[in-house]
Amino acid sequence: MRPAYQSEAREGPVIRRLLSRTLSCLAALGLLALAACDTGTGETSAKAGDGAARTLTIAISQFPSTWHPMLDAMLAKSYLHGLSRRPVVAYGPDWELRCMLCTELPTLENGLAEREQLPNGDTGIAVTYTLKEGLSWADGEPVTSADVRHSWQVGKHPKTGVVSQQIYERIRDIEIVDQRTFTVHIDRVTYDYNATVPPILPRHRDRAAFEQDPAQYRHQNAFDRDPTDPGLYMGPYKMVSVQRGVRAVYERNPHWPGKKPAFDRIIVRAIQNTAAMEANLLSGTVDMIAGETGLSIDQALALETRHPERFQYLYQPGLVYEHIEFNLQNPIVGDRRVRRALAYGANRRAISEQLFDGKQPVALHNVNPRDPAFTDEVKHYPYDLARARKLLGAAGWTNQEPGQTRTNAQGEPLRLTIMTTAGNRTRELVQQVLQSDWRRIGVDLQIVNEPPRVFFGQTVSGRAWEHMAMFAWLSSPGSVPRSTLHSEQIPEKGEVGGQNYKGYANPRVDELIDKMERELNDRKRVQLWHELLKIYARDLPALPLYWRAQAFVLPPWLTGVEPTGHQYPTTLWVEDWGIRGADGDARADGPAADASGGDG
Repeated sequence: MRPAYQSEAREGPVIRRLLSRTLSCLAALGLLALAACDTGTGETSAKAGDGAARTLTIAISQFPSTWHPMLDAMLAKSYLHGLSRRPVVAYGPDWELRCMLCTELPTLENGLAEREQLPNGDTGIAVTYTLKEGLSWADGEPVTSADVRHSWQVGKHPKTGVVSQQIYERIRDIEIVDQRTFTVHIDRVTYDYNATVPPILPRHRDRAAFEQDPAQYRHQNAFDRDPTDPGLYMGPYKMVSVQRGVRAVYERNPHWPGKKPAFDRIIVRAIQNTAAMEANLLSGTVDMIAGETGLSIDQALALETRHPERFQYLYQPGLVYEHIEFNLQNPIVGDRRVRRALAYGANRRAISEQLFDGKQPVALHNVNPRDPAFTDEVKHYPYDLARARKLLGAAGWTNQEPGQTRTNAQGEPLRLTIMTTAGNRTRELVQQVLQSDWRRIGVDLQIVNEPPRVFFGQTVSGRAWEHMAMFAWLSSPGSVPRSTLHSEQIPEKGEVGGQNYKGYANPRVDELIDKMERELNDRKRVQLWHELLKIYARDLPALPLYWRAQAFVLPPWLTGVEPTGHQYPTTLWVEDWGIRGADGDARADGPAADASGGDG
């Protein structure tokens, strides 16, 4: 431990110099942005006045590659859909499962969930939901059980290419009891049996494209054909305008039967460069920055230091697992010795302490310390250059002197590429630190980044990166990692399906995941988790970096935003957001307003 601590201390000045140099450059850019904060649409931000429509403008750092709820798993899309759509059930800010569109959460105890014997002798479960009365799509058509059944049929079809297809495959049938009541028949009894219900798609708007050609559905579905179709949305808002990669505009859904939201209009702007995002906030072009996909914690802390009274600052630690996925099909990083060498050669503790003031702790594996399944009785990878060099030598990568790029027996250099989302200055800074760290063990790291829409929509989902991809998984409490670790969830290269993009295959891990899902006893399920985590740390299919904290920067007059710390975004409760001290009239110190009511 002593050598690791000394080496870490030597690394501190390197990281501080990188951080100082980067932030100085970005500060200069920010000053330029402040001089002329162009929204890209010609809109100007005005304070609310009498008779003006209340408009809330939100900044996010990414934009969806598709609007379909089942295609591609992207946090930005979940955030936007939270304004205009609702799942049947969701985990709330208290991390408890609750009804969103149903009248009562089904359980074995209340009789709405019942075990049933399957034709093959196995035991399944029948889970019955009743939709709330008055639910309608924004075009006035009622939301019905037939919509739910259609959604399941889309999800289970092998040619539609939805993510997490195993959820739909394990549903044997969705039985329509009446217009609002349906029963989900599942082929097994799992601990999360009452969370196994698909996102609802509008049958009346989406069915034709699915029936015409399921193989082309990914490209011809109703959501991507016309994302402003009101028939796609049943939440408090409906999308009325979208400029791809730039912004989306939402207005109240007149058919929403729930609590009336406070804002007439919500504009969500995608600003990929976080320095420009901060400049737009300070100029008043945007009212708030979403914590789910906005500023990193170090940027928010720096902003709070400069402007402590101007905004509300909320910091929410949670289930955001920042890590590096290895392409395990690549012969270099497919070698476990190389992966372990990279882990020992990365000063992750210094990254946490120097960049994030320790507020984003180093991840030991893919389970958060807040989760009951967490254990630290696994293999650890402290910063140890000597051990890293020894492992690379054993893997056939040698050099003549420290710091020199290693080569193999054929004289090929140990040159690796790492990719992430371009414009995210924290991730780019982490890349630079890793580049510096790994140079010390003879690894030549090349940085190749892409815009988020391309990186997630094509490179990651299509398994098109060569060596390493840096991004975060955001999960729900207690989520079993079937989609990301089970070998059945490895999508074919260039195809879509599961989310095991790294190509990890371990029969024992598959077996443990299968058992964990079926184990209803919490203590026994934790024991299974612990064995899986020991294997995960030993095999190292991904390099854990840190647990990300979400930083929300809100105007002082905004109320009701409650961070969750997991995959369900704050926008799912947008109808609870309000204006401090509002009395029915728009306030002069309230949100920006757009009296025209147009689209800008």
